[in-house]
Amino acid sequence: MKASLEHLTERATAEGLLDVAYTTVDSPFGPLLVATTPKGLVKISFPVVYDPDETLEELASRISPRVLEAPAKLDDVRRQLDLYFEGRLHEFDLPLDWQLTAGFRRKAQRAIARIPYGQTRSYTEIARSAGNERAVRAAGTACGANPIPIVVPCHRVLRSGGALGGYGGGLRMKEALLRMEGVGIR
Repeated sequence: MKASLEHLTERATAEGLLDVAYTTVDSPFGPLLVATTPKGLVKISFPVVYDPDETLEELASRISPRVLEAPAKLDDVRRQLDLYFEGRLHEFDLPLDWQLTAGFRRKAQRAIARIPYGQTRSYTEIARSAGNERAVRAAGTACGANPIPIVVPCHRVLRSGGALGGYGGGLRMKEALLRMEGVGIR
C-alpha cells in the first residue's frame, strides 16, 4: 500500500497534478497536520483543533482539490519542527506560501514571522510593523487567523504589559512554547 501511495505521489508530481502535499507531524502537543504547495509551507493545524477532514477540505476549497498525502514532500518541514521542539533550532529556514492570508492580516503575519526566537512583541508593535499602529484588534485577529503557527510564531505576540492574550493552540501551548524559548511568563 505504501509503495503504491509513493508511486501515485511521484506520478502526480511528475504530471503537475499535485498542488498541495500534506502529512502529519508529531509534536509535544499532539499531531500537527502540515501542508505545502510548490511555493512553500502553507498550513499547520494545531492539535487541539485538529480535524484532518476539515483542514483538507479547507485546502481543497481555498487552494486546489489536488491534495494528496505525500510525507516525503514535507521531510524538511518535519525535520525543522523536530529540531525546534528539541530546542536545537531557533530560526526556521522554509519557504512560505502566504496565499491563505491577505491584506493587513498578511502584513501583520509577515511582521510576526520576523520576531526572533526567545523574544516577544505586543499586538500594538505588530500593528505598527504592519503599517497601522491603531489596528491593534486587527493584529490580534491576524494572530488568530495565522495559517502557519509555530513557524510564523504568533505565540510570541503578547498583550501590552506582558499578559499572554489568546492563542489558537490554547494558552497552555502558548505558555509552553514561550518557556521552551526561554521567555519568562508573568
